[in-house]
Amino acid sequence: MGSQGSKLGTCCLGSPNKAAVLEAPDVGNEDDNGLGLLAFREFTYDQLKNATSGFAVENIVSEHGEKAPNVVYKGKLENQTRIVVKRFNRSAWPDARQFLDEARSVGQLRNQKLANLLGCCCENDERLLVSEYMPNSTLAKHLFHWDAQPMKWAMRLRVVLHLAQALEYCTSRGRSLYHDLNAYRILFDGDCNPRLSCFGLMKNSRDGKSYSTNLAFTPPEYLRTGRITPESVIYSFGTLLLDLISGKHIPPSHALDLIRDRNLQMLTDSCLEGQFSNDDGTELVRLASRCLHYEPQERPNTRSLIASLTPLQKETEVPSHVLMGIPNSASSVPLSALGEACVRRDLTAIHEILESIGYKDDEGVANELSFQMWTDQMQQSLESKKKGDSNFKQKDFKSAIERYTQFVDGGMVSPTVLARRSLSHLMSDMPQEALEDAMQAQVISPVWHIASYLQASALYALGMENEAQEALKEGTIVEAKRDATNAK
Repeated sequence: MGSQGSKLGTCCLGSPNKAAVLEAPDVGNEDDNGLGLLAFREFTYDQLKNATSGFAVENIVSEHGEKAPNVVYKGKLENQTRIVVKRFNRSAWPDARQFLDEARSVGQLRNQKLANLLGCCCENDERLLVSEYMPNSTLAKHLFHWDAQPMKWAMRLRVVLHLAQALEYCTSRGRSLYHDLNAYRILFDGDCNPRLSCFGLMKNSRDGKSYSTNLAFTPPEYLRTGRITPESVIYSFGTLLLDLISGKHIPPSHALDLIRDRNLQMLTDSCLEGQFSNDDGTELVRLASRCLHYEPQERPNTRSLIASLTPLQKETEVPSHVLMGIPNSASSVPLSALGEACVRRDLTAIHEILESIGYKDDEGVANELSFQMWTDQMQQSLESKKKGDSNFKQKDFKSAIERYTQFVDGGMVSPTVLARRSLSHLMSDMPQEALEDAMQAQVISPVWHIASYLQASALYALGMENEAQEALKEGTIVEAKRDATNAK
């Protein structure tokens, strides 16, 4: 158990593989578009494992969760960059060279309309892609499964224009093929602007399937030949136009019947009543019909789509997050006492809160270790923890660091010990060490709000204001979910 604890407790900040990643050669970044993104790089498996807290179930963001053929996780790199990691099943990419070549090629793209590919990992049987993290979910969520409000007409028009611009950019860079374009491939960034996932730009792997959706939504030529073409992508764009017009995932054949019968009222989402003119609605339906033409050569190209969609745009000066009704800053989220203490940089208040909650958040870890308490080494480690707790209570933070370090070095695992040592480091003006401890605590306990709050405190101390705000927001959301669950 000692060696396992040691492995779990290794934070990506202190990973022995860190240098290899930081020194990896850049692969093209000449078209950054002012996004400030790092160039594409190759990561080690251990780094991505640490970034996702050991590929924790709590970090899965795939549509079908663990049952998805290729699972997507959210995570955070050692420099606090938030990422998503797509982990392919072991048979997906048998040819390592093909996978690397594809990933590097897609990784050269950089555009504000894309959820850009930041890197990959190819070790043994593992094939992983790393992309920008988009915090505001998918188009499918906001269109089909909305909670607060249906998506407004102006926002729907913005989505399709951004999508057309993303596809045009990719086409101009020699990546005109996009596999299985659908509402789950369109994501929303921190400002709620729509972005196209880069994952669909990867040429397909062993399974040879370019479409995972129902055959009713698959381009007719793909059913005949099994090959995807740029025109096939336009067909899928047409199905997305239908999604946005109707607010439902309507099979194209059914929608085209309604269009031919001029039964547009049956096709249009009732939530949009009064939000657009008949002319605008007719124009979008006409464009969808062109995209869904049976003959591929009759469909418009991406430039033509942009030319048709640009004049239709509404409320262009209104930020996307306003149209979506989603706050875009941590300040709008109610803060708990601990969250407010982090914002105030009130380390004394944080100390009082950590003292009051004790060890209840890692009881499972402690119980798992209890059967080994009979060994001398374990007894010594537990004695170090006991003394560390006493030092922590008495605010002797230098001694607390020393005692807690003895506990951790003895192979023991406790997120609370790491949290207490993190605060002790902050009290001792050692913010970098505090950040490392807080990140280790999150590796062991991925959905523990205390770890996020301590990361925020350390980041504030390091002068990383934006990153601190993100960590604070994350802690607030996790804490709110935890409180809601406990209240049931």
